[in-house]
Amino acid sequence: MSTLNKYLIKESLIPFLLSLGVITMVLFLQFLIRAVDRFLGKGLDVWIILEYLYLNLAWIIALSVPMSLLISTVMTYGRMSQDNEVTALKAAGVSVFSIIKPAVLFGGLIGLLLCLFNNFVLPDMNYHARLLAKDIYQKKPELTIEPGYFINTIPQYSMIVREMDGNEFKDVKIFSKSSGSEQTTIYADKGKLTSNQDIVILDLENGEIHEIDLENYNHYRKIKFSTHQITISIDDLLLNRSSESVRTDREMKVPQMIEKIKKNEQYTVQIDKRIKTLLENNKIQWNKDMNLDSILMAIEVLKENNEQITADKIYQDGISIPEYEKKEKLRSFNNISRQLENEFMLISNYEKMNNKYLVEIHKKFTLAFACLLFAMTGAPLGILVKRGGITIASGLSIVFFLVYYILLIWGEQLADRNLLDPTFGSWMPNIILFIVGGILLFLSDKQN
Repeated sequence: MSTLNKYLIKESLIPFLLSLGVITMVLFLQFLIRAVDRFLGKGLDVWIILEYLYLNLAWIIALSVPMSLLISTVMTYGRMSQDNEVTALKAAGVSVFSIIKPAVLFGGLIGLLLCLFNNFVLPDMNYHARLLAKDIYQKKPELTIEPGYFINTIPQYSMIVREMDGNEFKDVKIFSKSSGSEQTTIYADKGKLTSNQDIVILDLENGEIHEIDLENYNHYRKIKFSTHQITISIDDLLLNRSSESVRTDREMKVPQMIEKIKKNEQYTVQIDKRIKTLLENNKIQWNKDMNLDSILMAIEVLKENNEQITADKIYQDGISIPEYEKKEKLRSFNNISRQLENEFMLISNYEKMNNKYLVEIHKKFTLAFACLLFAMTGAPLGILVKRGGITIASGLSIVFFLVYYILLIWGEQLADRNLLDPTFGSWMPNIILFIVGGILLFLSDKQN
C-alpha cells in the first residue's frame, strides 16, 4: 500500500469512529426514551433491561455505520480541500480518482464487514430482542396488527384489516386455519381488540360467518350477526410466538428466507391446482394467466347460460322446475365465486410474503454496498464544498442519508405491496446514489 493510501485511510479512520460513536449514541438515546414506558411498573431486574437494550443495539449499528462513513468521508476530504492538500496532490500529478480510491477501498471494507454483520449477527439479535420483548409484555400481551397485511400469529386464524385506530379496526376478514375439510371465513364491518391476563378477545360487529365444505361446495352455511366474540388463549398465543421455528423476515438469515419462499411457492401451486379442479368441474377452461375478474366473469356467463337452458327446457318440455332447484344452482355458483375469492386472496398473501422476504434478502446487501457508494459520493462532495467542519459534514450527510433512506423505505413498501419488482425496489436508491456519485466525481475532477 502506498504512503498516500495509508495517509488517507488513517485520516478517515478517526473521524469514522468518532461519527459512529456519536450517531450510535444519539439513536440509542432516542430508542431508550421510547422504550422507557415499556419497563415502567413491570418490576424488571436491571440485567433484563440491560440485555434488552444491548440486543437492540444491533439494528442501531446497522443504521449508523453507513451514515458515519458518509460523514467521516466528507469531513476528511473537506478538510484536505480546505487546507489545499487536494490542490497540492493535483499539482503533483495525482488524479482525483487516485485521491478518492482509498476512501472507496475503506468504504468497501466497511461494507463487507457490515454485510457479514447483517447476515449473521443482526437476525439473531433481532430475534432474541423480540423474544425478550414478549416476556416483558407477558403481563399485558397484545397483537401487532398492521392494516393491509395478514396477521398469522393467532393460532387458529389468519386475519387482515383495512384500517386500524388504537385497538379498534374496520373491514376485518378472518380465515380459519383448520386442517379439516371445512373452511370458515368471517367478515365484519368493525371490531375491537382487548386483552387481560389470560385471554385476547376480538369483539366483532355487523358481519357474516361463512362455512363451506371444501370437498362438497353445495354444503354451505351463512350466519349473519350484529355482534360476535372470538376468544383466544394467551397461553397458546405466547407459546406460538415464542417457538424457535417462528421468525419474522428481519430475524432470518438468507438461506432461511429462501427456504420460506420455496415453501410459499409450493403452497401457491397447491392453490392453483384447487382452482383448476374447481373450474374444470364446472366446465370453465383454466390457464395460469387468468385473474380473479376474468374467472368471475366466466362464472357469470355460465350462470346466465344455465338460466337460459332452464328456460328453454321449461318451454320445450312444458315441465315446471321447482324453485328450490334453481335457487340451489344459484347458491352453488355463488359458493364457487366466494371460494375463488378466498383462494386468490391466499395467493396474494403468499406473494406479498415472498416479496417481503426478497426485499429483506436484498437489504442485507444493499445497505452494505451503500457504504462503498457513500464513500464514492462523500469524497468528491467534501472536495467541492472545501469545508472539513463537523457541522457542514453532518448537515450535508444527513440530507443525503435521509433522501437515501426515504427512497429505500419507499421502494420496500412498493415491493411489499407487489407494485414494484423487489430487486429493483431494493437497489433503486443505490442506483440513484451511484449516478449522483458519478456526477460529483466528474465535477470534482474538473474543478481547478
